[in-house]
Amino acid sequence: MKIINYFITAIVCIAATPASALEPAHEVSPGIILYNQFKFDAAFPILEKEAQSGNIESQYYLGEALRKRNRHMTPEAQQWYEKAANNGSIFAMIQLGRQNNDLCKKMNNCPPSEKSSAEWLSQAKDQAMKGASKGDPESLYLMYEITFDRTWLEKSASSGYALAQYWMAVGDRQGEGFFLLPGKREASVSRWLKAASEGGNPKAMMDYIEILYKNNDLEGVRHWLQVAAETGDQKAISSYGSYLAHAPDQVGYPLDLVKGYALISLLKELDGGGAIQDFVQDTLEEIGAKMTSEQIGSSKAVAKKWKDTHPPLSVFPDKLGR
Repeated sequence: MKIINYFITAIVCIAATPASALEPAHEVSPGIILYNQFKFDAAFPILEKEAQSGNIESQYYLGEALRKRNRHMTPEAQQWYEKAANNGSIFAMIQLGRQNNDLCKKMNNCPPSEKSSAEWLSQAKDQAMKGASKGDPESLYLMYEITFDRTWLEKSASSGYALAQYWMAVGDRQGEGFFLLPGKREASVSRWLKAASEGGNPKAMMDYIEILYKNNDLEGVRHWLQVAAETGDQKAISSYGSYLAHAPDQVGYPLDLVKGYALISLLKELDGGGAIQDFVQDTLEEIGAKMTSEQIGSSKAVAKKWKDTHPPLSVFPDKLGR
């Protein structure tokens, strides 16, 4: 199946490793919203203001953004990681504990830290274990991130944590685990992706859609693509909008030019240029050529209503990025 897609080649590499694909259920701050859209220049001043006000999540993400912009741990990034870690962020403790794998280590210019990498990881493990011992699904997952012991990942997944379920599917697909009978591995991948999709993970939904399409389950494809788009996932919205407008008609949605045009127009917010805006411009031209001026005008209200009633657009980068 051709899922309509595009990439920001300069930054796509920063979201490639197992970590939190979704924010917790609490409201996401404006700075983190911009970060999740890869709008780093706009995100920096807002994240810094939020971080200075004591927002622990923003402290962590400011450290992430600074490290990723420079492609290695810098003194400023480390300062914010340490502030977040000292305020209880296990994610920050883990990133500080991974400094031995950072480019700064190879460059021999890692900034001095309050604690050694081993001490930060030990602290992260102690904190995560408190929740893991009570069966907390996220804590079980964090134990996996700290130890890379897949047993913790499976425990988290079995407890219903969607992110862990997604990475169980990825691991099975890449050859992890043992399956004696033919077809069992593929069945396990599908089972975990379905569970993670039901738990709200948009990356799992997009992978699950591929399986459904190969199995000719177009009703399932239509359902999960709509659900994925409603999470704010930019890839899902690009595909959902295009398919609604039959640009192209690949999965059998009833033709809806107005809604399709509206959804694609939302992607203008992802102003990274390059492939994103090329895709948006080309697709809007293709759909618009089939519309009246009144329909195009109506799409503006549809786009506004969608934006007002759905989560913000997001690339859903991994929270524990490399």
